[in-house]
Amino acid sequence: MHIPVRCFTCGKVIGQYWEEFKKRTGKGEDAGKVLDDLGLDRYCCRRMLLAHEELMDDIKRYPR
Repeated sequence: MHIPVRCFTCGKVIGQYWEEFKKRTGKGEDAGKVLDDLGLDRYCCRRMLLAHEELMDDIKRYPR
C-alpha cells in the first residue's frame, strides 16, 4: 500500500522521505548512504523505508 506517514515505533514523520529514497535507490545508490543523507539515523525509521513493499499496482488490477 502506501508508505506510512509516521514510524510505527518512535512516531517520527517519515512519509516525506519515500519518493526521494525510491528515486535514488532506483538509480543504483546504496540504500544505507541514501538513508544517512536523508537524516534517518534511528534503525526503526530506516526499517520502515527498507522493508516497505509497493503493493498498490498489484491490488489495482483486481476489481472489487
